[in-house]
Formats: sequence, structure tokens, C-alpha cells
Amino acid sequence: MREVPPLPEPEPVDPTAAPGLSRKVDETFGPDGALAGSLPSFEARDGQREMAISIAEAFEEGGVLLAEAGTGTGKTLAYLVPAILSQHRVLVSTGTKQLQDQIYYKDLPALREALRIAFTATYMKGRSNYLCLHRFDEYKSGATLLPTGSEAFLDTIAKWARETDTGDRSEIEDLPDDLPFWGDISATSDNCIGSDCPQHQECFITRMRQRAAESDLVIVNHHLLCADAAVRQSAYGEVIPSCVHAVIDEAHQLEDVATQYFGVSVSTRRLERVVGDGRRSVEQDLAPEPPGAPRGTDTDNQQTIQAALDRVEQRSTRFFAAVTQHLPTADRTRLNPTLLAPVSEAGLTLASTLRGLEAAIQLAPELTEDLRAIAKRSAELADQLDFVLAASDDDYVYFLERRGRGLFLRASPVDVSTIIRELLLERMETTVLTSATLAVNGSFDYQRSRLGIRDAMEVCLPSEFDFASQTVLYLPSEMPEPREAGFTTAATNEIHRLLETTAGRAFVLFTSYANLREVHQQLAILTRFPLLVQGTAPRSVLLRDFRTTPHAVLLATSSFWQGVDVAGDTLSCVIIDKLPFAAPSDPITAARLEAITRHGGSPFDEYQVPLAILTLLQGLGRLIRHRQDRGVLSILDPRVNTKDYGRRFLDALPPSPVVQNVEAVSRFLDEAGVD
Repeated sequence: MREVPPLPEPEPVDPTAAPGLSRKVDETFGPDGALAGSLPSFEARDGQREMAISIAEAFEEGGVLLAEAGTGTGKTLAYLVPAILSQHRVLVSTGTKQLQDQIYYKDLPALREALRIAFTATYMKGRSNYLCLHRFDEYKSGATLLPTGSEAFLDTIAKWARETDTGDRSEIEDLPDDLPFWGDISATSDNCIGSDCPQHQECFITRMRQRAAESDLVIVNHHLLCADAAVRQSAYGEVIPSCVHAVIDEAHQLEDVATQYFGVSVSTRRLERVVGDGRRSVEQDLAPEPPGAPRGTDTDNQQTIQAALDRVEQRSTRFFAAVTQHLPTADRTRLNPTLLAPVSEAGLTLASTLRGLEAAIQLAPELTEDLRAIAKRSAELADQLDFVLAASDDDYVYFLERRGRGLFLRASPVDVSTIIRELLLERMETTVLTSATLAVNGSFDYQRSRLGIRDAMEVCLPSEFDFASQTVLYLPSEMPEPREAGFTTAATNEIHRLLETTAGRAFVLFTSYANLREVHQQLAILTRFPLLVQGTAPRSVLLRDFRTTPHAVLLATSSFWQGVDVAGDTLSCVIIDKLPFAAPSDPITAARLEAITRHGGSPFDEYQVPLAILTLLQGLGRLIRHRQDRGVLSILDPRVNTKDYGRRFLDALPPSPVVQNVEAVSRFLDEAGVD
């Protein structure tokens, strides 16, 4: 089990912003400052210092700051130091849990020593990461038929629950990510009964929120940030305490994450959990009288609610069977009233049955809070199902998503800019949005429009790395267009030639699984280097194997384009198969393109190209992570040279020398000393 180090009690601090914050930050990052004197690996960087001062000024003046900091700037310290020295409570939201880990376990302890300032911090994850003590007790008492192999995990969790201070499942190192019953015992907002819970004071969510409310820094990720904002109207969903100063790192991800959380979703999983939770609550809260006792109200209520739950289960099965039979089989299918017509009757019947379950529960006298929560969830599901089946709100895009055996009917907002502005930005006195990829060709206009930003300060800092000497950009001189039949074969041959030159040690990043599969089939015959393929193992395992396997080659798609850090000669080449335009067939992309067209804009110039440029920069950014790194960047798509818009991509790329033959790549590697 992972030990969570306790943080020391803070010394009393002035709750108002310290005067002269910008000056203090400037001194701290100087060659004779606190960081240089205490952090062994610290080196004064002009870009980092400028960014930190800009953030300090934002904390002093208020408002929104857009800060692009190229790779190597050291942006994490550049925002943490002003946040600590400001003496405000600051919310820090990151793109990934990995970055949360780095901040909490590495950066903050180092800064506590360097700055000699006592401060507290709370690490907050999404609610589903935490054990619900109340639900766990109920589950144990009724867990007679556990999934095969789960009994040992139940005992492990029970022992851990008595010892843990946080309730964070990551403390149990051997707990499977897909543990079948974790969803039944986790502290999700759907299940929470708030202050009426018999274990409210002992609750890990309650205690985490209390710690956060007393902390100087609150470390979250974008998923929790948006989920929390989306349920803020609920009495029990909100976990992040009130903060009026925020830093949003990896801010280029914010629009996509917000799109997930400010819509609605009706799924097989949600229906199954309502029925399962309902049955457990009925069995435990409305237990029948013992044998021989006169028949009572509780028995009648139990049977009535159980019958209503049975009907929900039956009609849910019937509805999703109709969805499987009548709707297209693609992974993501855009929906409209015409497409939904064959399943609408079964769906509306299910919605009516859910309301019947709510009514059956409400009729029971002396309802427990657990049953009230089931009634509330049933009513919400019914309303959301009606909304999705109507598919009539032009502000939303409706689609069916198939993931494994799960079916998800979704309605997502087409434009989240107003939502982000009203629920996130306007609630803050200061918001710093930062990333290595925010500006497109030096302009923040794209992010301003997508995130609803009106007035903002801006700072755009180049990378600290010398791409002219650390990299070379290989653009093959003869490649077919991506839509031509021979593209995949030509791409495979180029990849094979590059791998022979770099001795493997490469990421090959694809824009689709279809291209990945085709190239993998062909490359497996040609190459002598070990191939690691996305989908064959969890992401963390693939990265571990890549780092430890000599000359490995990783073939991957979107999830490896960002948030991956492999330093040194282990990674010497990053190859991109195609310019990463969002597929216009994707429901959300299609709806956004249509919305821009309706407003008289150019969807290609205003949305598709800027988004593709930022995605490309993220992918290529996997290569150079330190000043000592050397390597090859390659884009196999000829459109960067043959299309007018290609110049926008080339102008946005780091200043790497461009070569068009593999021999030049080999010479660069020899001169750079890459073995």
C-alpha cells in the first residue's frame, strides 16, 4: 500500500495577497534566489522567470492570463511559486493524475524546503476513486454472490479501509483497474446521500473536502474540475471548496473535458446500477418480517418496489436490444429524431417505468435516504432519456457510443464556451490558463473563442530547447496522399527505413486505429525491432515496457499524443502518419463544423486547422524533453508541402532543419552522437 506523506501544519499567514508579489517571484527565480540555492537541478531560465512574473502580476491584478510556455520552460514551478507566495488559496487543475502526482509528491515538498514557507496542500481526485464506507458496509452484508475471484479483494479492501486516511483506491497497488464491484462501493455523486449518511463525518469525501477547505493549494484534475462544476446545483455532488484563484495547466484539454461533463448520458451501465443499488437498498432497508409474523406494510412496500425494479430491468433490456437492432453499428453514430424513431416507443416506455419506480419508492412510509437517492436517480434518468430521444435542442449534438458491451446515448453541448466562462472563469478573481500548446502561429484567438475568454492578458514564451541543433524534421519527398490506396504501404516502408536508421527507439503515432492496424500487420513482417502496440496492454504497462525494452517501437493513437514523457536515447524518433485533423464524421466535430458555418465562419480555417496544429505539436512534443535529448521528427503526410494550408503547419513547428532523405537523418544522428 502506498504511504501518503503527511504535510506539516502551516504557520499563520496573512490571508490577503502579499505586497510586492511580482518582486518576490522575480528574486526567487533569479540566479541568486531561493530556488538556485536549494534545488540541485535548478538552472535560471529567462522564459520560466518571465512566466512566473506574469502569473504573479495576474494574482495581484486579477483577470485571465493566457500563458503558452514551450517545452523546457519549467512551467509547473513557474505557476506553483507565485501561487504559494501569493498567500491566497489557489486551485491548481492539471490534465492528468500523473501531473497531480508530480506536483504533490515531488514539486511541493521541494518548494517547501526551498522557499522555507509552511503551506498545506490537498490532492483531490474524482469521487469514484474513493471508497464509500456506507455503501461498502451494505455491500459486505449482502455480498453472497461475488464475481469469481473477487472474494480476496473484498477482504483486502476491508483491511485497508480500517487503516487508510484517504480512502483512495490507488493505495492498494494490486487492485485491478476493472474490479467488477468497485462501482458498487465507490463514493460517486449518484450514490451519495450527503449529510444524512450515517457515516457522513467518517466519509473520505467529507474529510477530503474539509482538508481542502483549510489548505493553501488544492490540486485537482480537469475531469474533477468539470464534474464538480456540472453538479454544483446538487446538494451532494460538489467536493471542491470555494476558490477564487485558479491555475489551469494543460488548458488545451479543457474544451474536450468540459464537453464530456456538461452533457447527459443514458447508458446500460447507469440502468444496471440503479437496479442493483435499488435491490440492495430494498433488501436491507425494507427487510421482510420474520416467518410467522403478521404480514405488514414493509413486506407490501418491499414487494411493490421490487416489482417496479423488475419492470425497469425488463424494459431497459428491451430498449437497449432495440438500440442494438435498429441503430447503426459504428462506434459513434450521430442521432436525430428520424434515426431514433424505431427505438422511441421502447425508450419512452422505459422512461415511464423509471417514473413508476420513483412513485413506488415515494409511497413507502419512513423512507431511508438510500431509497430516496434511488428515486432521485430514477427521475433524473427518465428526464434525460426523454431529452435524448427528442433530440430537438440545437445547442446539443446527440449520438450513440458503443464501448465494449456498453451502450451510451449521449447529448453533448456543441459549444461549451459560454458554460466555461460562466461556471469556471467568471467565478474566479484570477484564472491562469497555461500549456505548451495554446497559441496557433502566435495567436490565442482560437483558444479565446473555444473557451469563452473575452478580456485576457497574454504571454507566449518559446521553448528553452535548441531544436535547430537537437532535432531534424524528416519530410519524405515522395509520398501518396493519405486518401490514396497506396498510402499505408508507402508509410510502412518509410517507417521501416527510419527505424533501421534510428535502431528502433521510436513512437509511431497514428490518427486512427485502422491505420495503426494496417501498418502493424505490414511492419511486423519487415522490422527486426520489438513492436509494442496500443490495445495489447494498459497504457502504463506499454510505457514501462518501452522504457525497459532495448530498441522498442511503440505504435499508438490519440492517448499517446500527449502526457507521455520518455527522456534520453530510449526515444530517438517520433513519426506522425497523417496531419491529425479531427474526423468530420465524428458527431461532435460535425456539429461544431455546422455551427461555425451557420454563423458565417470558415470551419476549416477557424476550427479544423488550428485544432490539428495544436494536436500535431503535442505529438511531436513527445521527443525532446531535456536539453540533452536528440532525435528525429517525421511527418509522413505530404500535404504539409503540397497544400496551401500546409504552410500554417510548417510555420507552427519548432525550428528544426528539414531533410527529405533518410541518409540526411543518418548523418544528423551520427553528428549528434546518438548511438
